[in-house]
Amino acid sequence: MKTVREILLNKGRNIWSVSPDSTVFDALKVMAEKSIGALLVIDDEGETVGIMSERDYARKIILLGKTSKETQVKEIMSSNVIYVTPGRSCEECMALMTNKRIRHLPVLDNGKLIGFISIGDVVKAVLDEKEFVIDQLVHYIKDTPQLETAR
Repeated sequence: MKTVREILLNKGRNIWSVSPDSTVFDALKVMAEKSIGALLVIDDEGETVGIMSERDYARKIILLGKTSKETQVKEIMSSNVIYVTPGRSCEECMALMTNKRIRHLPVLDNGKLIGFISIGDVVKAVLDEKEFVIDQLVHYIKDTPQLETAR
């Protein structure tokens, strides 16, 4: 079973963030530049205080008629941040994300922020693992003489 640690080894540990006082517009620019769907919101003391996602923007700016240039990130961010540790399995993360209806998880190791994963990262890791198992089974079947004759 793949773990969050393995996802971070493949993906990298880049953590993109904004201040709670940043404008939503500035946060959206960072998200567009980095081709990402969410940012961690980190205060001046280095504490993670929230996550701002495209979903937050769509639901709390566009649908409410606010403007992204005048609204601060702290007004729309999701402040109930759920974390995982590097040893969590991809399946556990997928279940957590599904049950909590979230798409992004910060990763903490001994209380220190070391990464940020998305549902896309988790799904890719699960699919890669399943593809590997299928390939191994196909090779096993092809290389086993008695199975060849049974077909």
